[in-house]
Amino acid sequence: MNPAPPLLSVRDLHVSFAMDEGLVRAVDGASFDVLPGQTVGIVGESGCGKSVTMKAILQLVEQPGRIASGEILFRRRTGPAATDGEEVVDLARLPSRGVEMRAIRGAEIALIPQEPMAAFSPVHTVGDQIVEALQLHGRQWRTDGGPLSRKDARQITVDLFRDVGISMPEQRIDAYSWQLSGGLRQRAMIAMALSCKPRLLIADEPTTAIDVTTQAQVLGLLRELQRKYGTAIIFITHDLGVIAQMASYVVVMYLGRIMEEGPVDDIFHAPKHPYTRALLRSIPSLYGRARVALPVITGSLPHPFNRPAGCPFHPRCGDVIPGMCTTRVPSLQNIAARQQASCFLYHDKADPA
Repeated sequence: MNPAPPLLSVRDLHVSFAMDEGLVRAVDGASFDVLPGQTVGIVGESGCGKSVTMKAILQLVEQPGRIASGEILFRRRTGPAATDGEEVVDLARLPSRGVEMRAIRGAEIALIPQEPMAAFSPVHTVGDQIVEALQLHGRQWRTDGGPLSRKDARQITVDLFRDVGISMPEQRIDAYSWQLSGGLRQRAMIAMALSCKPRLLIADEPTTAIDVTTQAQVLGLLRELQRKYGTAIIFITHDLGVIAQMASYVVVMYLGRIMEEGPVDDIFHAPKHPYTRALLRSIPSLYGRARVALPVITGSLPHPFNRPAGCPFHPRCGDVIPGMCTTRVPSLQNIAARQQASCFLYHDKADPA
């Protein structure tokens, strides 16, 4: 049985920012796939390019940033019904404000941002904002693919609020974002993201601004809704514990490049790249010794205007190979059936990389 083709394929993506001080390569040759219904976790330290990758997929990179090269191939629906066909479109070639991209953004690819308080308009009710999105993109809710009436869109919003665990949805639909708690705002944002039945959901640090109890509830809710709607998810976070719970496949990024990728069990139980191993060592353990300092990754992320030559991680790496890591950039190498690492430890010494 042949596996389903990828829903999203990012190929050799480069995103750069032309600043007065110089050129910042925020994403430097990233490539990965997202299969239908799969959860892919993108992890790394702050500033490694996770969120810029997300913005590139959505064509939301702010000026003076731009997609310099690469492909973002997405299998979109050719019509509003689930039985309609599909076509592959390169999102990197679509104008950000063009009709095609605006039809995909929100309807086929949805976003849960880091801070829902900043994402919702404070002068409109959360219900009105979701109803507006449904009337613009929600043709999937009708069998004939026609536009939704405001009455139908409002009822769907109430049902979505109920699905995401918002109590008294008939009353909460008329609340403003500033009248809701952080947990309720996050649930309302999830309802908005899922309102148009997207094929791909991008969750950018969705648990950052909420307490751990609410975080567990939100993660459980996302898993439940994914099973119900069959949505693929890109989960962006620096929290490896969240990735262990949510993802089936993991992409580890550092300074805009992919250091390692593979199934979550392989990444956690048999990490190959020194950076991945260092990240995992820094996680607190329930079985660790008391009053013993946690291992840390030496040094800090380089300034974007002062990228090191060669492998970007070599100044902080304990396995650095002088003359190789310091001068040449390693390419991703197959380590196992589905695991790859960008490290000279797994290169043939004659490989020109």
